[in-house]
Amino acid sequence: MVFEKISVIGLGYIGLPTAAVIASRGIEVIGVDVSKKVVDTINQGKVHIVEPDLDMLVQATVNIGRLRATLEAEPAQAFIIAVPTPFKDGHEPDLSYIHSAAKAIAPVLEKGNLVILESTSPVGTTEKLAAWLQALRPELSFPQSAAENADIQVAHCPERVLPGHVLRELVSNDRIVGGMTQKCSEAAIELYKTFVRGECFTTNSRTAEMAKLTENSFRDVNIAFANELSIICDKLKINVWELIKLANRHPRVSILSPGPGVGGHCIAVDPWFIVDSAPEEAILIRHAREINDAKPSYVVNQVRNAAEQFKKPIIACLGLAFKADIDDLRESPAVEITLKLAKGSLGKILAVEPNISSLPPKLQEAGIELVSLNRALEEANVIVALVDHKHFKTLTRADINAKVVVDTRGLFINF
Repeated sequence: MVFEKISVIGLGYIGLPTAAVIASRGIEVIGVDVSKKVVDTINQGKVHIVEPDLDMLVQATVNIGRLRATLEAEPAQAFIIAVPTPFKDGHEPDLSYIHSAAKAIAPVLEKGNLVILESTSPVGTTEKLAAWLQALRPELSFPQSAAENADIQVAHCPERVLPGHVLRELVSNDRIVGGMTQKCSEAAIELYKTFVRGECFTTNSRTAEMAKLTENSFRDVNIAFANELSIICDKLKINVWELIKLANRHPRVSILSPGPGVGGHCIAVDPWFIVDSAPEEAILIRHAREINDAKPSYVVNQVRNAAEQFKKPIIACLGLAFKADIDDLRESPAVEITLKLAKGSLGKILAVEPNISSLPPKLQEAGIELVSLNRALEEANVIVALVDHKHFKTLTRADINAKVVVDTRGLFINF
């Protein structure tokens, strides 16, 4: 199949880079989003998210007429769904965004189209998507009823990129393509080969869904070990950063770095999808998630103890993003900690986040101020290192002298 027009549903941290990369290959791309602000921004050749070099790529592809954003789906040969998959109360997966995407594209589907779900999803979601589309367009046939003879091909291909390196990894990373049939997989691979240099491995849709969940759960379990180790070391008066460095000298040991918790839309969410699907069996995965979810409260208690040393504590929280050098605050433990500190009335709370220009409403409402690093260092008597942004790595011992420091990232290990 020769792809001349592709539609990407959801223009967020994955959808927009994917749309821009495909458009850069000379293919017409229609990006669809529910936010008029996002659509208008992109059509002006601008971006609404921080990702290295994305602004230049979007500007270039919009200017040459290869990338266009819209609020409503239009006919295309292929549809890539890249919408959020959060969870509800009780960690139950929320598939409403995928259901909405299905309703958006169903009216414009045509025989021969390809639908790819990229959203990280619980096992069986691709099959649900196909069923929703079948119900909306009963005159068309889908893989669950027509197998290889289906009018519409449906596949799952989870994204596997690292924020801050998305444009490079979209092209270089291997892809797992899980078609509902072999023909579905082959059609999806044809699309990805228009821009992916890595290998494409085929499997069924359920295994592809589980592969992404497994990758992130593996990382979550390993982070939980490091986080639990850091708590143990605090109790035993051991420098966890030195300990890990020494332990990692073993040729078969590679302990990760501890932190204030785990954030982002993937690692902090995906393990719960496995737990939801197999609650009696996912014992280790559940426990790791609980350890990482509990770490922010442990950090808050550390800060509370530090603040008690001052009559008027001024606490500077360094970093709000869920990882270094990005603006993504989703599921960020740094945000959770900063908000808990403010609600705990421990003192004046200053937030330093160089990658955003304004605080989310919930932080503003809590009385938190977004300030520069210099102002934070001038005013604060308690410093809480929550994210290892490059801006913070330039700090010296003189910058934090006479301050009480809670270092969750090992920024000041050599001081």
